Amino acid sequence: MSDLLEDPGVKRVVAALAAAKQPTDVLTLKETAATAKAAAKAIGCELGAIVKSLVFLVGNRFVLALVAGDRTCVPENVARALNLKGDVRLAQPGEVRFATGFAPGGVAPVGIARKLPCVLDRSLKRFDNVFAAAGHPHCVFPTTVEALKDMTGAIVSYSIVAESEAAAPPAAAKKK
Repeated sequence: MSDLLEDPGVKRVVAALAAAKQPTDVLTLKETAATAKAAAKAIGCELGAIVKSLVFLVGNRFVLALVAGDRTCVPENVARALNLKGDVRLAQPGEVRFATGFAPGGVAPVGIARKLPCVLDRSLKRFDNVFAAAGHPHCVFPTTVEALKDMTGAIVSYSIVAESEAAAPPAAAKKK
């Protein structure tokens, strides 16, 4: 698995981490980390400690949303948080690769091909350490929310997510 560290995408992430004076520790996983659930299982951490890197188009502009693994992104709120106007949609796989240089499932928040406006889910602050994709579906890197904010220039938002069904209390426990 150490040959994954030679992957060009992973090398870009390591270079970006080094340039930001951050630890360059990349974890290589036997199982894929292409989804938040798979990553949390492979790492052995809480689902919410996984950073999902989601690429959207707002009008014709690519943007990046960094969202906790146990939350669901609200696309329209991403545009509002970034003060952008236009229709919002999730980028298609080819568009993700074009905008970031990474394949879906391995999109890192650093080392991306283009500087993208970025918004960061405030709920990630529940964790001392979080894990983000490191440019390959079998690679992640540990970091802090503050370091992610600094490295990406992200705006921190309370409103870009809704609790997912996995994180929400059962329907019977909700107040009517």
